[in-house]
Amino acid sequence: MVNNVQIRSNECAWAQIEIKILGRVIKGLRGFEFKKAQEKEHLYGAGANPIDIQDGNIAYTGSFKVLGFELDAMNRAAQAAGYADIVDVPHELITATCKFQKTKLDPKTYYTAIGIAFQEYASAMDQNAKMREVTLPFLAMSIDQS
Repeated sequence: MVNNVQIRSNECAWAQIEIKILGRVIKGLRGFEFKKAQEKEHLYGAGANPIDIQDGNIAYTGSFKVLGFELDAMNRAAQAAGYADIVDVPHELITATCKFQKTKLDPKTYYTAIGIAFQEYASAMDQNAKMREVTLPFLAMSIDQS
């Protein structure tokens, strides 16, 4: 029996999360996801059961859920740089960093998505909406955690 185990039910606080895209802090952040996936499949030989698991390609994807004014600001920045919108900006130019921690005194965890290509965006609202929320899915060249 272990008597000195301290269990804390939360690992971070939304108030301590900060995401920067193109060096700009996203204040209208509503959600995010960073995802790393690796293809894996069974290797079969004689018989019906697999004899191993083979690894394949690695993919880095994710999304940011932002308020509409943030999408508008990103599109204006893209247009000022000569692109049609944020989807048109080459992936070599976009990096996003996410910092979060439980409290200001706790250690920080960082996720850095390098080489982001935003895939699409849609501007939509529902009846009686109080805000415009936009999801920006992306592909990335890598996602590092530190």
